[in-house]
Amino acid sequence: MLLTSPPISQFKSLSLTTPFLHGATAITHLFKPAAAAPRSSVGLPVIKAKKTLQGRVVCATNDKTVAVEVVRLAPHPKYKRRVRKKKKFQAHDPLNQFKVGDWVQLDKCRPISKTKAFWAVPVPGRSGAKAEEAPPPQELRIPLESAS
Repeated sequence: MLLTSPPISQFKSLSLTTPFLHGATAITHLFKPAAAAPRSSVGLPVIKAKKTLQGRVVCATNDKTVAVEVVRLAPHPKYKRRVRKKKKFQAHDPLNQFKVGDWVQLDKCRPISKTKAFWAVPVPGRSGAKAEEAPPPQELRIPLESAS
């Protein structure tokens, strides 16, 4: 007995279905679509959707690592009053430039170790130590002779 296969044109019109997808649903949507051509980024703004946080360095004893405490205000679940919540993050500091009390910005990056996934970047305009109060200008000082 000689078996012959049907022509290939019959297979193109056949759509595959499976009983697991509500009876007669075609399974073509289960396959990944072909990779789309990359879009050109000419004229489009760069979207920087990274997570950034700001906090104060609380520990700088480890090599190339600083512990940064980030403080945020969140409503209390029962009393609805805003309370301070603190969380410590480990951040990468390759030059060991930050000391305890410095303000830093944490930029999200690939995981560097088990607990480190942030880069520590200095925050411009915020110094770590409090600046001493400058004396008042000469015009506002009262001479001792006229005070009495």
